[in-house]
Parts: sequence; C-alpha cells; structure tokens
Amino acid sequence: MKSSILILLVIGSAITAYGQQKVADIPLPTGYARIAQERKSFGEWLRNCTLKSDKTVYLYNGSPKKNQQAQYAVLDMPIGEKNLQQCADAVIRLRAEYLYNKGPVAAIAFRATDGTRIDLAGWLNGDRFVLQQGKLLRKRIAAPGQGRALFEKYLETVFMYAGTVSLSRELSNVQATQNIKPGDVFIQGGSPGHAVIVMDVAQHRSGKRIFLLAQSYMPAQDIHILKNPASGMPWYDADFGSRLNTPEWVFNTGSLKQW
Repeated sequence: MKSSILILLVIGSAITAYGQQKVADIPLPTGYARIAQERKSFGEWLRNCTLKSDKTVYLYNGSPKKNQQAQYAVLDMPIGEKNLQQCADAVIRLRAEYLYNKGPVAAIAFRATDGTRIDLAGWLNGDRFVLQQGKLLRKRIAAPGQGRALFEKYLETVFMYAGTVSLSRELSNVQATQNIKPGDVFIQGGSPGHAVIVMDVAQHRSGKRIFLLAQSYMPAQDIHILKNPASGMPWYDADFGSRLNTPEWVFNTGSLKQW
C-alpha cells in the first residue's frame, strides 16, 4: 500500500513538473549557454513563461489547428474566445502581460493602425474608442474600474485596431542579427503580414548566437514555440543569411526590430 502511494506521488510530481515547464527548460545544443538577462527585464519574463503539457495548438474556438507540425511547444497564455489574437496581437499580448505584471499600467499603450494611442490607464478610467469615418475617437463613456477582466477587454480593442503595420511602426530596427535579444520581433507589416517574437537567446563560446521564436497565426490560436524547418528543433541560427525561414512565413533581411 505504501509503495503504491509512493508511486502515485512520484507520477503526480512528474506530471506537475512537466505541466509547469518553462521556456528556460528547453534544451540547448552542446556548447551553448543562455545569455544572462537583467532582473525583471522583458527577456527574463519571456524566459520564465510556462509551457502547456499538451503540445497541441488550439484555435480560439477550441478546435485543433490543422497544421500541428509547426510547433515545438505551446505557451500557457490566454488567447480569448474571439478570432482576434493573431500574429502581431500575440506579440502585443506578451509585451502587455509583462508590463501588466511589472507595473505601472501607465506603461501599457499601443498604437492603432490609424495612429491612435490606445492606453490601458485611460481605458481603466472609462475611455473607450469608437470608430467614426475610418478614425478612432476617444470617448469617456464607461465607468472606471480595475482588474483582469477589464485588461482583457482592453486587449481585445487593441487587437481589433492594431496589427503588423502599426506594430512595425512602433518598433525600431535592429541593424545586425548578431545583436538579437529576447523580446525582439521579426515583423513584416502588411496585409497579409506576419510577426514572430524572440523568446530566448543563447550563445556559443565562439560567440555564435541562436534564438527561439514564438507566434500566433490565422485564425487566432495558441501562442507556440516554432520549430526550425531546417532541423525540426526549436533553435534558429542568428547568422541565417538573407532569409529567415519559419514554418509558416519567410522573413527577409531587415525584418528584425526591437521595443
């Protein structure tokens, strides 16, 4: 009886540990070490994002994504119940979640495609954004409030009116991919466009860097760590040449940007 209980406890611990696995637990190739991140930085936060034990990518409506070959792992991160959190929105989600946990809320603001600044502080004070003649107008028409539910509603509004075009304008160019760091974004603004975020970076003792990527896609779906099509593993070489090939998009040189 005691041995049976012990076995159950061990199995339960293993399941719990696997379910709480983090990005930082993704194995490195031989000779590489993760680059140290400043305490409370975006890079440290991304590295500590947890992964689901189920590696299936689900759509916003609960259906499995048709292509289940692109992901190495799936982030334990909300996607909502509407077809909103797609590629650029997933990048915005991660940045917003980091700032929401770090504080203050005044730091959380994103631009809509028309240039309108949509900020969480104003949203919590009752501001809402109404589309009139193709332009967003800010109107204080709601009661002030706080809490996670309002944060989620705020993000839905951002996802509706922001995208790869607006996000690419907000970010600054990274001149050399060898300077890549967690939180950087490969982005091509357009319709269609695409964006993926750098989740982690490691360096070989020779100085060579590799990185992990995460994305959502269309329709809105779980944010997932991408496989490298060239190897089937999650790590990408920072010296990738003129084109970065990901499972569902190809980025050209000059696509790397930073906050």
